[in-house]
Amino acid sequence: MLAALGALLVYHWLFPPPAPLTTREVNDAVAQALASATAPPPYSAFVYQVIRPSLVLIQAQGADEDDDSLGSGVVVTTQGDILTSLHVVAGAAEIQVTFADGTQAGATVAAAQPENDIAVLRPDQLPALLAPAVLGNPRAMQVGDEAFAVGNPFGLYSSLSAGVISGFDRSFRPPGSDQRLEGLIQIDAAVNPGNSGGPLLNRHGHVVGIVTGIVNPTEQNFFVGIGFAVPINVAGAAAGLPPH
Repeated sequence: MLAALGALLVYHWLFPPPAPLTTREVNDAVAQALASATAPPPYSAFVYQVIRPSLVLIQAQGADEDDDSLGSGVVVTTQGDILTSLHVVAGAAEIQVTFADGTQAGATVAAAQPENDIAVLRPDQLPALLAPAVLGNPRAMQVGDEAFAVGNPFGLYSSLSAGVISGFDRSFRPPGSDQRLEGLIQIDAAVNPGNSGGPLLNRHGHVVGIVTGIVNPTEQNFFVGIGFAVPINVAGAAAGLPPH
């Protein structure tokens, strides 16, 4: 009996029990566990922060007030060239662009691809800080990949919508046009009037397309789940950008 008690005392002397945790140690352990269990921020928030400095609001004034139009664009070169949809600025008597920092400037059409509904605008004044977008590779995208559209639907400046790539190599004839656009990216991210010319983005915030139009079987001009974008490797050629 005495031998067993002695052995127990020796054991506790050699291997003392751990000290009780303090309140601070418990709180630190809980905070660390919660941090490791917290999901990372959604890609949409990151994408928006990346592309917002490159986004442009485009207002085109026609000969008549009924011909005025509003759309979106994205800065793609260090010279300030802006990619947009040709139908936003076609026939405009005056074009005004508003950069992300609020700088407003007149602009002219420097180049156009009517067969792809793409125009390149050259502003007559640049903002103090110019932030060209990073171009991605649409060929690296797959059906089901995340897709993000940022633009100015109905004049709601710098709005983001999220969805997925629904298909590739689609064709589309815009309402009132005889020109059929080919090789388009189909998306289900919401796009509406005012989104035309804005960027389609991958999860990294890289531009993979330029939004060009929507399909609505009711012939009403609002989104019902099918939107189209011109791949950036096609659209970028109008601005002399290297293919991806």
